[in-house]
Amino acid sequence: MNAEREQLKQARGEFVAQWGALGTQWGINRTMAQIHALLMTSPGPMTTDEVMEELEISRGNAHTNLKELVSWGLVRMVVRKGERRDYFEAEKEVWTIFTIVARERKRRELDPALLVLSHCADASEEMTSVEGKAFHDQVRQLQDFVAFASKMSDRIATMKHGLAVQLATKLLG
Repeated sequence: MNAEREQLKQARGEFVAQWGALGTQWGINRTMAQIHALLMTSPGPMTTDEVMEELEISRGNAHTNLKELVSWGLVRMVVRKGERRDYFEAEKEVWTIFTIVARERKRRELDPALLVLSHCADASEEMTSVEGKAFHDQVRQLQDFVAFASKMSDRIATMKHGLAVQLATKLLG
């Protein structure tokens, strides 16, 4: 049983490290993603102190990232009767995690990009020079694409898992 415990610890550590690296590609910092991975693979809720100890991070770093994970909806606080410490547990349903991350990325990346593209398209709409027209056309094409991606993100995020898989199968088939 000791060998299994050590093997699990090693596999979990590898997963936490990789999830942290992947998180940076999702637009979240490495520590935030590592905390999410740790909680997601934990058999039960963990305290801030346990997270700090497991990941060897400071209290401030743990607190800030736990708070952000809660605000995203990827982690929730759990109250235990008679306990003064806060406990945290992660959302474990994979489709729900995906839709939360997609929603947050849209809000943080696509929505601001769409605003800038819209502003630039409006500002260049009346331009008559070759350069001005080319800029306007390019920005408008980008705006149309980002708007399409934004609508697709909204649509996918509201789909049930089974329906999304069916749609993906048709598109990729």
